[in-house]
Amino acid sequence: MRDKFGSPYFLTFNQVKELGGHVLKGEKGFPVVFWKILEKEEKDGSIDQVPFLRYYTVFNLKQTEGIDEGKIPSSEAHDHDFDPIAQAEQVIKCWKDCPEIRFDQSHAFYSPSGDYIGMPNPRTFFKDEQFHSVLFHECCHSTGDINRTGRHEKLAGFKFDSKDGCYALEELVAEMGASFLCYQAGIQNTTIDNSAAYIKSWIRKFKEDKKMLLIASSMAQKAVDYILEHQSEPRPAGSNRLVPQIAKAS
Repeated sequence: MRDKFGSPYFLTFNQVKELGGHVLKGEKGFPVVFWKILEKEEKDGSIDQVPFLRYYTVFNLKQTEGIDEGKIPSSEAHDHDFDPIAQAEQVIKCWKDCPEIRFDQSHAFYSPSGDYIGMPNPRTFFKDEQFHSVLFHECCHSTGDINRTGRHEKLAGFKFDSKDGCYALEELVAEMGASFLCYQAGIQNTTIDNSAAYIKSWIRKFKEDKKMLLIASSMAQKAVDYILEHQSEPRPAGSNRLVPQIAKAS
């Protein structure tokens, strides 16, 4: 979307209004999803983990006018000393059939035809945790390959970058899987606010089919299980049991 508008900033209607601006006539917003895992203490003292979802309509800054330029952050390319997070990095390094990861790309993506992952330079991310979260997202996409879980083959008519319900479901699976892996790596508190930044097209389908979240949770569980079960170094017993709990709670 940044390439389309030239600005990386998206705001809700209320945020535009609070900044003294307004949305240009005829402009259409884009749906985005926020979701996180809420921890609820039960009467017996145990902690139940429940998915919480909310969606918003946002507009790119270029679709608005009247906002004081002094209130707009600089959009210059970000650069910082990248310091990989060991636990998150280990998940990918020890994944035995992880696709090739090609860095210095313009954006993050998974190529199903070439079975490789493209990632921007890690230094361009505002936080190290965000880099790992995005990489987890693309890794979860790659688990759908025919030589891994075969998820993509099972989705009739599925094509990457389409606007249909199958691709919407795939995006939800990848983002939920990424959040599960962030939890595994202990970085969920930093990444959760942006965990669904890539999900835009699945909301309509979700409103039509209330079972979609449960289906996506199950597929995300299988994606994460595949990654964690194909590690070159054994993981502690029970270390990947979070995902079934979330799927059950959903």
